[in-house]
Amino acid sequence: MTSERPGRPVEILLIEDNPADVRLTQEGLKEAKIATHLHVMMDGKEALDFLFRRGPHAGAVRPDVILLDLNLPGVDGRTILSQVKNEPNLKVIPVVILTSSEAESDNIKSYESYANSFISKPIDFEGFLRVVHSIEDFWFTVVKLPEGSPSG
Repeated sequence: MTSERPGRPVEILLIEDNPADVRLTQEGLKEAKIATHLHVMMDGKEALDFLFRRGPHAGAVRPDVILLDLNLPGVDGRTILSQVKNEPNLKVIPVVILTSSEAESDNIKSYESYANSFISKPIDFEGFLRVVHSIEDFWFTVVKLPEGSPSG
């Protein structure tokens, strides 16, 4: 099974406030085996505006997968996860928690809030690239992602 859509790339929403981690994710995805399009939101409010298509993001595409850091300025990742999973048109989007937190409580709370996976970011460059490649291999090659929202 593959999640690649004929005629369009896999839409990825990266919600991450650390510019270095954004660059590492971009580098990892450059080597992707399938076409991807990365949208980066660096704070929680902007991410929610993108997801709910508000303000300057009124025409935003619906992401196929969300890569979400928990520790964000303003609205944190826990709140974003909760809002996504409580919204009928968004709740089917897989949310991959990609965070520097190694706290077991964050892991448990993320899964209790219906995160699809929880990954602690490695601190070294090679480890981070391996994680990005693993995400790509699993979520964009193995998994069949849902096509669009329930209401279209």
